[in-house]
Amino acid sequence: MTSTLPRSKGVKSSRAGEGSTAQVVSFVRTLIDRGELKPGDRLPAERDLATLIGVSRPTVRAGLRALSAIGVVQSRHGSGTFISAGPPSLGSEALSFLAALHGFTREEMYEARRILEVGAAGLAAERATPDQIATLAEEVAGMFATMEEPDLFLVHDINFHRAVAAGSGNPIVASLVEMVSALYYESRRETAARASDRDLRDAAEMHRRIYQSIRSQNSDTARQMMHAHLVQASQHQAQEPAETPAAPRAAASRPRAKRRAASH
Repeated sequence: MTSTLPRSKGVKSSRAGEGSTAQVVSFVRTLIDRGELKPGDRLPAERDLATLIGVSRPTVRAGLRALSAIGVVQSRHGSGTFISAGPPSLGSEALSFLAALHGFTREEMYEARRILEVGAAGLAAERATPDQIATLAEEVAGMFATMEEPDLFLVHDINFHRAVAAGSGNPIVASLVEMVSALYYESRRETAARASDRDLRDAAEMHRRIYQSIRSQNSDTARQMMHAHLVQASQHQAQEPAETPAAPRAAASRPRAKRRAASH
């Protein structure tokens, strides 16, 4: 993008020391609505935006941070700020506050996931691109390869569900799953190591079945497999010990035991 973008109406550039974050957000939103900014486009430099909008550069930076928080723009070091090319991303901060205030239960979390992700799996079976299906395959392989590394297994698990949502072809669904996945990750990473080896094997196998259903474009089976997986995962998690037992001191002299693995 160049500095040919229109100056923000109703704001005099001589008052560039003033202004608000809302003006920056509104300016970018107007350009998007007009079709003058599209996914992948580069925004003008901060100095140029400040002149165009009639606000200070710190105000421009604050506005861009606000836009970044809701996934509208992305900053690339050394290249500038761009309109995000991927699906919109909703920040999970508000949901995290609600969780802290009201204490979301495990049952509520899995219920929300079933409402969103069962339908997403069916749509992915109908709409996923070859690249998206390849991503699912990579995440499944990653789960089987990281059974002794709970943190990494959890990352592959979360990424698989995000990829299913992206494969649905519905950006609203993808954004909602992204938000819920971020919250689930934050709550689960502290307890991932409590899962048993059996739970891990079950989880990896269920993810493989979901992937196979999507690859085969069988939407009914994809929905059934996703529902079964989330019900099973909730049940397994409910049976986990309250805390991971501490390893005995003598274990240091023994061969390293297989680490327990992660989320579902």
